Amino acid sequence: MSSRAFRKLHGTDDLFPDLPPEEESSDDEAENAVSLPPPVETKTDAGNLFDLLQEDGNDVSEEEPETEIKVNGTKEKEKTEAPQGGAKKKKKKKKKKQKQGGSGGNKDEKQEEDIDATIKEVNELLGPLPNGGLQGSSKQDNVGLETKALLTVEHRFLNPENEMKKIFGAQVIRTEQRRRNRNRQYHRATWLATAKADWPHMGKTGLTMNTLETRAGYHHFTFEHSRDYQQVQFKFLDAVASMNPGNIAAILQINPYHIDSLLQLSDICKMQEDVQMATDLIERALYCFESSFHPLFNLTQGNVRLDYRRPENRSFFIALFRHLTFVGQRGCNRTALEFCKLLLCLDPDGDPLGTLLMIDYYALKSEQYNFLIRLYNEWEAHRNLSQLPNFAFSIALAYFHSSVNGNTSKADDMLQNALIMFPSVLMLLLDKCSIQPDPQVSKHQFFGPANQVNQPAALNQLVALFVGRSFAVWKEPEVVTWLESNVKKVLSKVDKNDRRVKDYKQKRLSRYQGAPRNIYRHILIAEIKDATVNLPAELAGTPVMSYDPLPPKDSITSYERPPRAAWSSLGRENNVVTEFLRSLMPTYLPPPPGSTTTDAPMLDMNTEQEGAIGGYMAPNTDMRQGITNVMDAMRNLLRTLPRGEGEEDEEDGEIIEEFD
Repeated sequence: MSSRAFRKLHGTDDLFPDLPPEEESSDDEAENAVSLPPPVETKTDAGNLFDLLQEDGNDVSEEEPETEIKVNGTKEKEKTEAPQGGAKKKKKKKKKKQKQGGSGGNKDEKQEEDIDATIKEVNELLGPLPNGGLQGSSKQDNVGLETKALLTVEHRFLNPENEMKKIFGAQVIRTEQRRRNRNRQYHRATWLATAKADWPHMGKTGLTMNTLETRAGYHHFTFEHSRDYQQVQFKFLDAVASMNPGNIAAILQINPYHIDSLLQLSDICKMQEDVQMATDLIERALYCFESSFHPLFNLTQGNVRLDYRRPENRSFFIALFRHLTFVGQRGCNRTALEFCKLLLCLDPDGDPLGTLLMIDYYALKSEQYNFLIRLYNEWEAHRNLSQLPNFAFSIALAYFHSSVNGNTSKADDMLQNALIMFPSVLMLLLDKCSIQPDPQVSKHQFFGPANQVNQPAALNQLVALFVGRSFAVWKEPEVVTWLESNVKKVLSKVDKNDRRVKDYKQKRLSRYQGAPRNIYRHILIAEIKDATVNLPAELAGTPVMSYDPLPPKDSITSYERPPRAAWSSLGRENNVVTEFLRSLMPTYLPPPPGSTTTDAPMLDMNTEQEGAIGGYMAPNTDMRQGITNVMDAMRNLLRTLPRGEGEEDEEDGEIIEEFD
């Protein structure tokens, strides 16, 4: 602030009391004496408080309704309102400033030099500022801080409607929003999902979130179920065991925001090709989750963690995965990428749903090449992303699209390394893209089917997953041309016995001996047919529930399901009709001789033992079990037998009925 502005605000006598009157006077005071109008006693409208800024563009002063100015040696109060003739006087002042521009510029330069000198003196006295605690930290701490910045989520990209406006136009989306928001009830504003008018009112759901600990700058949370929610969860498990979707729908009629019921029913609707209803149920689950967030649970900072080993947290992971899949199918790839970042930052070390297997695809589709390159460069050292076929090829494509002036040397090197490391990808990718390969390529042994047969089964699953999901980004004409030129370079290196060919072959055979459980879990949820076919035999017979596919073996359970009885309280009543109806079941066991139905023992369905020592076993039990085993073997045999052209399905049913 200049001295002239100080004089206008505080008066000249009070500003420098120690200076003599001769030193106080300056050209600015003379200018003020000429330009200031006499006091106006008439009442006018409120003055413009920015006149002081207009008079001196380089000075900044506080806005005061009144200022004290010295006129003829006396202090008088005057409003800052300019009179009618003020405009002409301001023009005169501007002309004077232009004449004195050189001296004013020198004053400003002197002030800047004084400020710089003062800052330099303060730094010499106090020393340099600390570097935010990074000095003396380990390499892992640096990686953690970089990860936090890398996985920071921008909430404006979590709403797919914002991306739909860019695709179809804002007017179309607004018209659709007005149609849907008619008679809309009040709902809480959320980021993950937008509440709809036809959704039921959400009261106390029984789902809460609490903090566990804060470690290394990351906050660990967990969801918790109340006692009432646990009872609903037990009913849901019974409904799933009944294999009747109507029972799950009945639970949602009473508890419309039960998470696992929403997930299971959404999967059923997807099987029935009702994608709209499936998407709506997933969004309702996310809305319920976000409404129960802890106040410290911030999605956008990237410093919150959830443990997948806890069953209460798994539903949130699965809901996010399915939601980003539905969003990606609608063409909102930028939104899907943001949800991938959110899903990965919840558990970046474990990655329970294999987010790294698909984040590269959405980064390429949304043209976020810099993010993908940064992710690869920062995580390659501790995560070995180059050993995943999807990252090995996607990072090369990202460098190709971000190349400047046609310089694709970096992209060429990375693509050639990917082709040498994973030669089985090429023919599958070309076949998926409906591209006829060159005869030189198709006849060469390096890209032949021998490599695919000899490599481990786990690697075949990763390759099939990558090709089945990302083949669309490799169909562009310029990409195909670039791929063709690098394939020919790879063949020349193979013919020259390049050292990398032999080294990479040893790596393929020694690694990928078994796929982790999170990769199988990703394949099951993603439902990519090319990868689902290659699942191992031990998983083919494992029951997979949509609300919790392949739970971890080291689960942390907070409550247990009570033991289920084979005979309900209704069946224990001394009722002849009920006993007769139960006797028609193939698993019926008659009560011991001399006892009634009320004295019948309770059978625990959760125990794996067939019987206890000294306990009662009905006669002919072994024979019944043997017949049952034979029948199961016959059914499996009949399913595997090749069926003739003229045979019908009814013949198998007749054979089975004879043995029954």
